[in-house]
Amino acid sequence: MAIDWKKEAAARKDDFLNDLVDLLKIDSVRDDSKATEDAPVGPGPKKALEAFLALGEKDGFVTKNTGNIAGHIEYGEGDETMGVLVHVDVVPPGNGWETDPFDPVIKDGRIYARGSSDDKGPGMAAYYAIKMIKEMNLPISKRIRFIIGTDEESGWQCMDHYLAVEETPDFGFSPDANFPIINGEKGNVSLYVNTKGTTTGGKNELISFDAGLRENMVPRDAVAVFNSEEAEVIEKAFYDYVEAAPITGTVNVEGEKVTIEVVGKSAHGMEPRGGVNGGTYLATFLSNFSFGGDAQQYLQLISEYIHEDSRAESLGLNFTDEIMGDLTMNAGVFTFTPETGGVIALNFRYPRGMNVESMEIQLENKLSEFGVTISRGGVKEPHYVPADDPLVKTLLDVYSKHTGLEAHEQSIGGGTYGRLMKRGVAYGAMFPDSIDTMHQANEFMSIQNLMDAMAIYAEAIYELVK
Repeated sequence: MAIDWKKEAAARKDDFLNDLVDLLKIDSVRDDSKATEDAPVGPGPKKALEAFLALGEKDGFVTKNTGNIAGHIEYGEGDETMGVLVHVDVVPPGNGWETDPFDPVIKDGRIYARGSSDDKGPGMAAYYAIKMIKEMNLPISKRIRFIIGTDEESGWQCMDHYLAVEETPDFGFSPDANFPIINGEKGNVSLYVNTKGTTTGGKNELISFDAGLRENMVPRDAVAVFNSEEAEVIEKAFYDYVEAAPITGTVNVEGEKVTIEVVGKSAHGMEPRGGVNGGTYLATFLSNFSFGGDAQQYLQLISEYIHEDSRAESLGLNFTDEIMGDLTMNAGVFTFTPETGGVIALNFRYPRGMNVESMEIQLENKLSEFGVTISRGGVKEPHYVPADDPLVKTLLDVYSKHTGLEAHEQSIGGGTYGRLMKRGVAYGAMFPDSIDTMHQANEFMSIQNLMDAMAIYAEAIYELVK
């Protein structure tokens, strides 16, 4: 008899929402200031990991905690292992929330909380899909390993540790992106543009410039503090600027000291066009005035080469692959003080056909007039699983069966745990008509989308392990 996966999912809706709310209540932002040997990325991510593992143990699964930074929940036996990889850490909430980001609110068919769509909601839906298979006692021939990470939004320290001591699954998916599938992921690297900190020689002296919380988020808020001989002129010009730009902001003048705050719109850094970069808008405004030394260079560089240029055309780095699409650049974090100098963190998502070394050389050459130095963060190379792979074909077929929609391969700029497996992809839980609020204020996920994803995940996993 055919299984009604949607009916099975619906029968578990109340329990699912209760467990999800408990997980969303945990503030699991990485906090290095509170990191210890026992909590490598801080107490919040550890607490969320422990909560998920405790849930697995309660439901009768085999569980394992790997150094309080990762762990797994396992079901079944067999020579092959299917991995379902999720993360319980979240990006910082930032400003602009209408509710408490760690006190989940359900309204209008949506659940609002940080992590509701990235990745606790989809992760819980995938967990319940495996639980469904177990509770129905369906025959399977492979192991299912539900792997939980705590550092996906930062450096993937969790998976580095986990895969050093545990086996890598043979195939699988991460429920941390979009349906119908993500079988291609661009490479990911941050290049840091560093300047010196001299500030003298102009009518304005920059004391500090700050914007951004994480390299993979479009900065919503930006603040500049400076001493000025032309405070009134700048104040008037700023409000004229704001009126014509997609930002809001304020100016505070105390004698010669001026503080300007700009508010843009945050978004996931993989597609900067989804946000409004408060940092580049503020720097572009200030570059029209006389600042001294390296401060002027810093502002000018941002205005000329970074502002509203998510494809890095001004830097000569624009490139497109027919399958993976465009290179994108997100200017995620800005800092400047006279003592520390200036830093701009540029996060690149790059397709096949590019390499980081040539990108770095091009950046150095293009910005040589500003006297900068370039440093590099960790590198994740582009990842692609061919469309004719049985894994991809099965996942697409199940999606199409449930939705009646055309299923096709896709590539993204975001990086998911799917890339950790040679035959690994990302699969949901965002549908084509979902509103994407990942990394934004008032993040939410449609409860119906989560229930539909749960049913899709259950059938897809079963098809792959039966």
